[in-house]
Amino acid sequence: MANDFVSVIHPKAAKNGEEGGGKRPIPVLPVRDTVLFPHAVLPLTVGRESSIQLIQSLGEEKTILVVAQRDARQDSPQATDLFAIGTLATVHKVVKMPNQSLFVFTEGNERVRLGEFPQLTPFMTAESETIEEIEPQKTPEAEALQRNVVSQFQQIVTSSPTLSDDLQTIAINIEEPGRLADFIAASLPFLTTADKQELLETPDVSARLERINKHLAKELEVQQLRNKIQTEVQDSVQSSQRDYYLREQLKAIQKELGDVDDTQKDIAELKEKIENAGMPEEVKKDSLKELGRLSRMNPMAADYGLTRNYVEWLSVLPWGKTSSSEVDILKAKEILDEDHYGLKKVKDRILDYLSVRRLKPDMKGPILCFVGPPGVGKTSLGRSIARALDRKFSRISLGGMHDEAEIRGHRRTYIGALPGQIIQHLKRVEVKDPVFMLDEIDKLGRDFRGDPASALLETLDPEQNNTFRDNYLDQPFDLSKVLFICTANQLDTIPGPLLDRMEIIELTGYTEEEKANIAVKYLIPRQTKENGITAENIEFPIESVRLVARHYTREAGVRKLEQQIGTICRKVARRIAEGHSEKLVITPEIVHEFLGGIKVRVDTEIAERTKRAGVAVGLAWTPAGGDVLFIEANRMKGKGSFTITGQIGDVMKESMQAALTWVRSNAASLGVDEDFLKDSDLHIHVPAGAIPKDGPSAGVTMATALVSLLTDTPVHPLTAMTGEITLSGNVLPVGGIKEKFLAAKRAGVRDVILPTDCKQQVDEDLTADQVEGVRIHYASRIEDVLAVTLPKTPTEKVHDEEIREEVIHASV
Repeated sequence: MANDFVSVIHPKAAKNGEEGGGKRPIPVLPVRDTVLFPHAVLPLTVGRESSIQLIQSLGEEKTILVVAQRDARQDSPQATDLFAIGTLATVHKVVKMPNQSLFVFTEGNERVRLGEFPQLTPFMTAESETIEEIEPQKTPEAEALQRNVVSQFQQIVTSSPTLSDDLQTIAINIEEPGRLADFIAASLPFLTTADKQELLETPDVSARLERINKHLAKELEVQQLRNKIQTEVQDSVQSSQRDYYLREQLKAIQKELGDVDDTQKDIAELKEKIENAGMPEEVKKDSLKELGRLSRMNPMAADYGLTRNYVEWLSVLPWGKTSSSEVDILKAKEILDEDHYGLKKVKDRILDYLSVRRLKPDMKGPILCFVGPPGVGKTSLGRSIARALDRKFSRISLGGMHDEAEIRGHRRTYIGALPGQIIQHLKRVEVKDPVFMLDEIDKLGRDFRGDPASALLETLDPEQNNTFRDNYLDQPFDLSKVLFICTANQLDTIPGPLLDRMEIIELTGYTEEEKANIAVKYLIPRQTKENGITAENIEFPIESVRLVARHYTREAGVRKLEQQIGTICRKVARRIAEGHSEKLVITPEIVHEFLGGIKVRVDTEIAERTKRAGVAVGLAWTPAGGDVLFIEANRMKGKGSFTITGQIGDVMKESMQAALTWVRSNAASLGVDEDFLKDSDLHIHVPAGAIPKDGPSAGVTMATALVSLLTDTPVHPLTAMTGEITLSGNVLPVGGIKEKFLAAKRAGVRDVILPTDCKQQVDEDLTADQVEGVRIHYASRIEDVLAVTLPKTPTEKVHDEEIREEVIHASV
């Protein structure tokens, strides 16, 4: 292997005689990316085995042919892989290198054309023929061309940092045009191997000078352009350095004089905030651009305050600041159990999320939505999650929000423009991974100012919110680390696309026992503390708590219960203020004294109203939880009309019609006159008429009320039911089983009739403690319902009367 590293011209004249033009074979040394010109001394590194054998075989004559390869990648070139024209050269010195290669100094003698190759191994030999140069005529044009070549070469050498100035002197002293062209071609590093080989293959000296002249002119133009670019860059750098030095001097002078410009100080503080904010490069670039614009602006300008507020908002947001806390699952479980009683399925789902978060910290946060009636602890659950995660907590109320800009922010073109609530709360919590509680998402408004629910789509979509763009900032902000938790009382009013982005977790309500435990553990200590009394001033037995929960509140949650406990605590506080400092035990009599007479008598009401035939108790679902629903039927003389009252919806009207049709079609089997409508009118009424009622869950109750009326048989006391009916008498499943069952238990119901297909919901959603004390009957046909609800013998009727009297007497 031979490579051209250095090219030095020896001023010696070309040898002649037998060394040039002989027909005897001469060893051939192939070289890569190197062209040896006549009269030039060239050091070559020889590494190929064949080339090393060639050098070692040379005798005293030491004459070789140096020929360039057509393809430098060929490791074992053949005769066809070499150019046809090379250089006859003499080997002056051979140096053995440590890596067994040879360092060979060669001197070019003359151009030759290769002929036959009599030997190919172990190295090639070839016959050669000297190429005679075509000397130019001595004309003014030829002399001018030669001088121009020398002049351009001098300029290139002068401006090049790699070429020695001695090359200029050598070029000036060369008079022969051919030698001058070869010398310059061998000295120029920017010429490619192809360019050099082309010059070597040009015997016409005039043509060779012309080509050299073109190469020099092109290189000179490139050098001039490079120098121009370099000058411009240096001027720009010098100008920037000059401005910097002047500003620093100005700052030093102002500091010495004690005359620091408040505006410049403000700009410096903003710049420091931007540098430390950890914002993405694109945002940082835009922030610095706006800051530069602000620094050039007159503080009295109208846009100064707007621009400054915008830059400050960008600089104070937590672009890169996180809570950086590791999730401790056991600690989180302790916190959830400490803060909330019950809610096992909800806590399990939260702990599942936290476990995944621990194993995969970069997971996209799910959007949890707690749905349930008021007072069941939705918002406080969010606070507990934030405490368990050791993160900042922020609550955003969406109830009644009807301006889209509250979510996305205002455009900066508006007067008084601000970012949306999401960005504002991020600024307050100062971290990019807080827990955000979006309260009352089911109560979003909508008007001509936009649809906030649609604006929330991007915010609550884990696939999109990593580039959330507020209208005011107009910069992408990553919300994927934020844990969003939404709360709602019902799902019907939430738009489908928004609901699809959330994971629904239902909080249904509490039984009386659960309410009592929550009151003892959380509500009473909190209310005593808020009202300035201690455990030494008041004692609240569990029986009194149950009394308040049963007869002074009617709710699925515990908000009203806490209000009533607060009322009792205030009465005790007043008593202490009046001088009675002894401890007060809250007995049932004290409860009646402080809270007045009993407000809620649901169990008594059920027992009283089911005394007469035609009254049945149904179960309904409402946004505030489950509730009992009385359905009354009555009969009077008439012409067969059917009246429905009670502000009920179309679904319930259809259920009433279906129930009537089934009763009429099965009158014979029920023991009812088939023509009972011939001389009679029927009236079905659902009391509490001011409250709108609708839904497919009262069909069996209506059928039971009609059969009870027509057979003159009161239904069993403390019995409630739910389910829809078909014309053929099948009982269809309905939803909201847990809420309805808990409402029945709160009302003192002892027997609940449910559709058979709802058994799985009961097994999954209700615990053994919740089911305790209530018998559940499953029905697939309306006949199954009637068999449970209507007494069949006089003994059963007497037993029902005894139960009614017992309930009414116990309540009194």
